[in-house]
Amino acid sequence: MRFLATVTLILSAAALGAPGVAQAQGDAKPKLYNTAKQKLLEGKQVFSFTQTKFDIAGYCEAAKHYDYTWFEMQHATLEFKDVEAMIAACPHAGAIPMIRLPDAQEWHIQHATDIGALGVIIPTVDDVERAREAAKWSRFPPVARRSSGGGQARSIWGINGINYAKTFNDNMLVVVMIESPTGVANAFEIASVAGVDVVILGNNDLSVFSGFAQDDDRYQALVKKVYDDTMRAGKIFGQAAAVYAKGHPLSNVAKFFQNGPSNDGWKPAGGRNTSAPPEGEETKPAGAAKPKPASRK
Repeated sequence: MRFLATVTLILSAAALGAPGVAQAQGDAKPKLYNTAKQKLLEGKQVFSFTQTKFDIAGYCEAAKHYDYTWFEMQHATLEFKDVEAMIAACPHAGAIPMIRLPDAQEWHIQHATDIGALGVIIPTVDDVERAREAAKWSRFPPVARRSSGGGQARSIWGINGINYAKTFNDNMLVVVMIESPTGVANAFEIASVAGVDVVILGNNDLSVFSGFAQDDDRYQALVKKVYDDTMRAGKIFGQAAAVYAKGHPLSNVAKFFQNGPSNDGWKPAGGRNTSAPPEGEETKPAGAAKPKPASRK
């Protein structure tokens, strides 16, 4: 399985022309400034903290300790100006800014990338059309249709001689979430879309939409199908629930998680369980599995 995961990561990066592949083959190309993506291409797991409120001080402190920030704009009331201000306050704190958007509309993705996000997370991807929209607006031509505009992204990432426009495409991460049986049925076509980098399960919603508890063999069969289809498409697989980073049959091959342990053992004030789903998404159907807490790889 480890060999398969390694081959898959290389194929995924090669499809995007990412510098990580050349580097793995001994090329002297520099590492990506999207350090979360670099870790993924090296076969490592990445974990986030979820930012749901406008809190510059709290964000800048947490960003020191994680691989990426999951800015929540699907369920939270954050606005683009809020996220813009937080990114601007500590643009190189550590965690790579990524935004879960409510959809795959052009203007949402354009705003996200212009304010400095190096990744978008698109929820409830049921079909190939939504995946194509996500990819279409997430990178510059000639590979996609992102428009050249203003915003603070260039001043954040175009530093130390880096040409932002010419390096952004390699550094961008497009993550799609499969959260329903319809999405599971279309998983291979979704994962095969050029420009989609990562496919993750929305674990709780998949349980809700399917009606299967997470310890039900039928639920686990849905998870396994998405994994198989993602690997066959040459993309990176993940699960939103960080508890599946350990103690699950796919723990070693799942790489991208929402929440999870920090890089250095730091924990937020109040002792919140950082491996738990964010507030509002933590309730599982009766009888749901309770995997072991995640640990760093």
